[in-house]
Amino acid sequence: MVQSPNFTAQDAVQFGTITLVSGFIMRILVVNPNSTASMTKKIGECAADFASAGTEIKVVNPAEAPVSIEGYYDEAMCLSGLLGEIRKGEAQGYDGFVIACFDDTGLGACREVASGPVLGICEAGMHAASMISTGFSVVTTLPRSVPIIEDLALLYGMDRRCRKVRAADIPVLALEDANGNARELVRAEVLRAVEEDGSEAILLGCAGMADLTNWLTRETGVPVIDGVVAAVRMIEALVGAGLKTSKVGGYASPRSK
Repeated sequence: MVQSPNFTAQDAVQFGTITLVSGFIMRILVVNPNSTASMTKKIGECAADFASAGTEIKVVNPAEAPVSIEGYYDEAMCLSGLLGEIRKGEAQGYDGFVIACFDDTGLGACREVASGPVLGICEAGMHAASMISTGFSVVTTLPRSVPIIEDLALLYGMDRRCRKVRAADIPVLALEDANGNARELVRAEVLRAVEEDGSEAILLGCAGMADLTNWLTRETGVPVIDGVVAAVRMIEALVGAGLKTSKVGGYASPRSK
């Protein structure tokens, strides 16, 4: 964290034996691994709306990457650009990092590169959903993403809590079309998840759905979670607690070769 240039001694407030010092800026880099600038802008606006007052959010996307990430091939094709952005953020001293793709693309590799905590929006969103409900469903875009997300639920120990992964059967870029019916198709799938799965919360399975959460919560009557917001707030908590990515074992920095 960096100290604000406007910091003064009056920003230190004493509570008993604990001194709370304000005036420090936490810097979080959010990386959209695809190259669609309109989606990156939307992700950034949603992240900034929910970040704490002392948090600086920067959202970027690699120039050389698929325009959307829909399956294993697109994941592989975006990794070079994603890792490049994480490396740049690390060199610039960012405190924490969010990978704004629900496949949690390259998460382990990014943790090797970064010293601060790195979260994927699937992992963060599933943990958030498990804390406010006994069972949740994921609503994603295309059916081809379902097995990827099911595998992540198993990896994160959430297979018991995740009652179903559903697809609204829309391409990711359809979410960028203001004149299309993508949001209505997502809404219909959310309602089916509540009715048929008995889910008590819904996790949106695409960063491009970030702007639908409030509307869907009002429309459906259940908590609807955006993984971008969940990840940003969790990064704030981890950084605020002074925690960094362990460099002993699996997330050790890449070896020079």
